[in-house]
Amino acid sequence: MNDLIWLVPLIPLVGFILNGFGRNIFSKSLINLIACGSVFISFVLSCIAFGEVWAARSAGAEGIFHFHFFDWIHVGDLKISFSFLLDPLSSIMLLIVTGIGFLIHVYSIGYMSKDPGYGKFFSYLNLFIFFMLLLVLGSNYLIMFIGWEGVGLCSYLLIGFWYKNNSFSSAGKKAFVMNRIGDLGFLLAAFFIIGTFGSLEYNEVFNQAAGLSLGGDTLLIITVLLFVAATGKSAQIPLFTWLPDAMAGPTPVSALIHAATMVTAGIYMIARSNILFVLSPVTMNIIATIGVCTAFIAAFIALTQNDIKKVLAYSTVSQLGYMFLGLGVGAFTGAFFHVLTHAFFKALLFLGAGSVIYALSDEQDMRAMGGLKKKLPITFVTMLIATIAISGLPPLSGFFSKDEILLHTFTDSPILWGVGMLTALFTAFYMFRLLFMTFYGKYRGTEEQEANIKESPKVMTVPLIILAILSAAGGFLNLPEMWGGGFLANFLAPVFADANQIRPVAEFTHSTEIILMVVSTVAALVMALYAYRRYAAQEGNIALSENKEQNFLQKLSYRKLYVDELYGAVIVNPLKSSSRFLYKVVDKLGIDGIVQGAGRMIIGSGRGLRQLQSGYLTFYVFMMVLGAVFVLIYGFFGN
Repeated sequence: MNDLIWLVPLIPLVGFILNGFGRNIFSKSLINLIACGSVFISFVLSCIAFGEVWAARSAGAEGIFHFHFFDWIHVGDLKISFSFLLDPLSSIMLLIVTGIGFLIHVYSIGYMSKDPGYGKFFSYLNLFIFFMLLLVLGSNYLIMFIGWEGVGLCSYLLIGFWYKNNSFSSAGKKAFVMNRIGDLGFLLAAFFIIGTFGSLEYNEVFNQAAGLSLGGDTLLIITVLLFVAATGKSAQIPLFTWLPDAMAGPTPVSALIHAATMVTAGIYMIARSNILFVLSPVTMNIIATIGVCTAFIAAFIALTQNDIKKVLAYSTVSQLGYMFLGLGVGAFTGAFFHVLTHAFFKALLFLGAGSVIYALSDEQDMRAMGGLKKKLPITFVTMLIATIAISGLPPLSGFFSKDEILLHTFTDSPILWGVGMLTALFTAFYMFRLLFMTFYGKYRGTEEQEANIKESPKVMTVPLIILAILSAAGGFLNLPEMWGGGFLANFLAPVFADANQIRPVAEFTHSTEIILMVVSTVAALVMALYAYRRYAAQEGNIALSENKEQNFLQKLSYRKLYVDELYGAVIVNPLKSSSRFLYKVVDKLGIDGIVQGAGRMIIGSGRGLRQLQSGYLTFYVFMMVLGAVFVLIYGFFGN
């Protein structure tokens, strides 16, 4: 693999270049071949890389491989190489990025078939895959930062893909700006890491960090800054409002960037830097608190949203909060396990929503849907599987990953567990609400739309089926130990070994685990049945979703806690007002006034002096006489 690992990110980059230059020349078939083929080849190479790591772990080795290509930066004692790190953590992320990325590329062939920017769209997707793979494979924080910035750029390009719509382009700018706020934290953290450890290489930084004392101020600063970066990229409080607005982009973008890959970059970065974070208990507590608050608030907002993609967007924010909760309580394996299962069922939910939108001619309001179960059978069955998975019902994937996070949270803090459990109830309700409003009852759209409803083409439904299988079976990758599982935990053990020595994983009895499983399962079933009675059993109750006669909590949820309005009043509007003042007063009247005033003064004086050279002889004679008179007067009075 030493001769091939560099091809994993390079081939999608080549696909971007080819489709970028040939977007108006190549046929759609050739564009498809280049875009999908490049990602598929990367997926095959990623499988080979994973196989090597698997073989090493099976043989009792750590399964960690370094690939050095060249020395990049050498300034004084600072040496930064361009090299890749392949280990159990990065090998799984490679499979997620390339595998799900390939399925979404295939799905996009059908979804974007009529879009005039077809070639440009696929070139952007390939560029995103390249930067995400660079982020995952980098062996130091600088290469990670390049990938980090690159996926942010691609997010901006894809969210605002339909840029002629002002609201869509504004959503892209909002995502770009809020991500830059977080990225500043990453940049400052990198400077502190250089100042503290003299290097950005993971090996050198982590080995030196292992010898530091617990709770040091320097590590607190570094980890808080890294967490700030993660809050921007992974949409945590207070930098979470960009992700719901990012639904302005094409639905495959939502599935790829905002469900399966880019938004999990923050979780990956913290998991990769686990030794730094466990040495800073204060930061761990901050991560857990922010994570559970984000999960709860986003789930609360999702309860009353009517746009099918907005519900899934806030669901993504909520699930990311769960992952941060897992990281904060030291359940690194559980958090990454949820990254894996979430990639399956959330990509499936977004693609399923895209299939519904495609069938309904771009309709996204669930109040105008209903009765689609028989008209879109494949979409319905696959979305049902994903809904069960995300709701945490056994035996699907979300049940096992969410249960592992909640179990570790309970042993660490019963209060945080209670908030997380309440969030799980909200999740089951709003997801089954989405399912019932979309597929049950009578169709509530126009007759013209109803006449044209049909299942999506196979190029879109086959990826749904594959993701449904993964969503159903993915949980068996890390079954509880009492059921003979723990494969993922054993596979990732070398990555988290040092962190687990400093902060050992909490111990619990099997009876505690079973009780918590039963409680969460029963609670999710109750909420699913309540959603069924409210939105499916009685057709008239669909009107409840139309936001009429809302009480205070319903209105608060529907208006998204007025967070955007608060940011607008406290940050955006004052900045706009100060910008207008600086433009009109300081810039135009002050700076421009001085510069242009000097110019006008020179022009005016030149215009006056020009009159002395009029060319009229009588004027020159008059001036001579006038001059002589002044000379005589000066001579007379001067003496």
